[in-house]
Amino acid sequence: MEQPTHSLPALFKQLGLASDPVSIDQFIASHSPLKPELHLADAFFWSPSQAEFLRDEILDDADWAEVVDQLDVMLRKGRTP
Repeated sequence: MEQPTHSLPALFKQLGLASDPVSIDQFIASHSPLKPELHLADAFFWSPSQAEFLRDEILDDADWAEVVDQLDVMLRKGRTP
């Protein structure tokens, strides 16, 4: 199986967010769990440009799509103790 092209920290950087492990954990903890019917890109906490990026990457099945999916799963599960 091929390794993902991009990492979770790289996605956070691409979105203009702090990308260190503690900041990523805090982001997940403060923005989860997402409602099952809510598309990731439609969450209230994204800026319009962040939402557009996330939406486009998934719709185009671009090389960021796999790590965007990973973020989606993490935000739906919430933080595990």
